[in-house]
Amino acid sequence: MQNIIMKVPGTLARVLGVAAALAVLVAVAPPALAQKEKEQQVSKQLGPPLKAANEALQAKKYPEAIAKLKEADAMSGKKPYDQHEINEMLGFAYVKTNDLPNAAKYWEPEIDDGFMPESETQQKIRALAVIEYQLKNYDKALDYGNRAIKGGFADNDTRTIVGQSYYLKGDMKGTAKFEEGLVDNEIKAGETPKDEALMLVYSACQKLNDKPCEDHTLERLITYYPKPDYWKQLLYGLRQQTSSNDANLFQTYRLMSEVDVLSDPGDYTEMAQIAIDQGSPGDAEQVLQKGLDGNVFADQRIKDKNQRLLDRAKLAAKTDQASLPKAEKDADAAPTGAKAVAVGKAYLGYQQYDKAIDEFSKGISKGGLTNPTEAQLDLGIAQLKAGHKDDAIKSFKAVKGDPLLERLAALWVLHAQGNAASTASGERPHNGAARRHA
Repeated sequence: MQNIIMKVPGTLARVLGVAAALAVLVAVAPPALAQKEKEQQVSKQLGPPLKAANEALQAKKYPEAIAKLKEADAMSGKKPYDQHEINEMLGFAYVKTNDLPNAAKYWEPEIDDGFMPESETQQKIRALAVIEYQLKNYDKALDYGNRAIKGGFADNDTRTIVGQSYYLKGDMKGTAKFEEGLVDNEIKAGETPKDEALMLVYSACQKLNDKPCEDHTLERLITYYPKPDYWKQLLYGLRQQTSSNDANLFQTYRLMSEVDVLSDPGDYTEMAQIAIDQGSPGDAEQVLQKGLDGNVFADQRIKDKNQRLLDRAKLAAKTDQASLPKAEKDADAAPTGAKAVAVGKAYLGYQQYDKAIDEFSKGISKGGLTNPTEAQLDLGIAQLKAGHKDDAIKSFKAVKGDPLLERLAALWVLHAQGNAASTASGERPHNGAARRHA
């Protein structure tokens, strides 16, 4: 199964607009200079070139403004505030001409020169984070972005820039740590975490070859953005982990079929064969019919083979169903719950969910089971299929003893909550969950 290809969310055009907007907000025009405090007035000799530069800026004659400002910048005897005003207007003019390296050069000294109000300083720091990001100076973008975050005046664009700067400079640990922090904070605040943040975490985990991190992030993606690709990526990975145990592999296939990501023809065949081997021809009949109806088997030879397997499953199911009433009585009289669970599995395969619930409940209650963990999982599946969502979630959460089955049970919870959320909102049920599971 090929990994999901990560595409770093593109915000360059959007943040460039932010930079221009901030430039307009923080640019100081010479006509306002007369209203400044005495110690914040430009020197007399700077007045004419700055006035001419301001007029050029107002007329959008940016090259002319830059020439006048360069003239002022070359004058001797400038005071610190003179330099502040020159830097401010030059930075603005360079932004308007898209000369971002020079814009950064003249704006950077301003943020610590003590002449700007705090609000303007904060705007300028955010603007510099944007500019450095676009210049691919990711370390500087991180410096300004993290300064805004620590100061409590970062906006969403700033946080986006910081996360992507970590990613684009190749710091995958920094990416995962930063973006996971954003996601955790949003979840704690009862908000839906942004898909951009989750995808950055996922991509970073892939590049770090951190499988637990990948799986955890995929589960979060399924919770909030239940797309089939995420289910497929997660469950095909789990299929590999359960491939050495037919019972667990069958349970993985069952969930894959339920969320409609079972796609490989061989998987349909293998699921059916395991079901027949385990005495559940009803499940084999279901999955093979689904594959044939969905034209999964493109090759005629493979299609014919699976049709023969389906015919065999139907014949076995007919015989099996006829024997179930007697099997129920035998299960009731048995000292352990093993026979009741076996009957429950059969009813589950035949989509007789209420009867399956009764038999699983009896079997689990009696005890003496070879695999009580699997029986508990099957009970939850039967309850969910019967429409008893709350009971199903309780049963899934009670699955203990086998790490792989526990994981499958947790994923069934996500699926159950996703269906509940979409049904409550009047939408067509879909895979995954629209909110965080408890």
